[in-house]
Amino acid sequence: VQLVESGGGLVESGGSLRLSCTASRRIDQIYLANWYRQAPGQPRVWIARQSNGGRTEYADAVRGRFTISRHNAEGTVDLQMNRLKPEDTAVYYCHFFDWVGLKSYEYWGQGTQVTVSS
Repeated sequence: VQLVESGGGLVESGGSLRLSCTASRRIDQIYLANWYRQAPGQPRVWIARQSNGGRTEYADAVRGRFTISRHNAEGTVDLQMNRLKPEDTAVYYCHFFDWVGLKSYEYWGQGTQVTVSS
């Protein structure tokens, strides 16, 4: 599965952005769709996930401001980001985790830059 993120850019503090991750095929059976981010000089950290059953989870830093949504037939996973803060500035990555039999698979996109100005 190839993943391509889009929707990043420059936004003022308090603003909103919507990121999209487009997969090369439909994603009904993909177990977990995740978003991660990596700020300059920092490790990559997980921020949101949605299972193929629809369950969502969020990191404390984004809960209540970000919303992840899967569109399985279209093969897309969106991240709606509201009330953005300068500390949300990072490269945002889409990530899929899946199981096939006893083997696990992971897929990463190339990332999209989000910059929040104060």
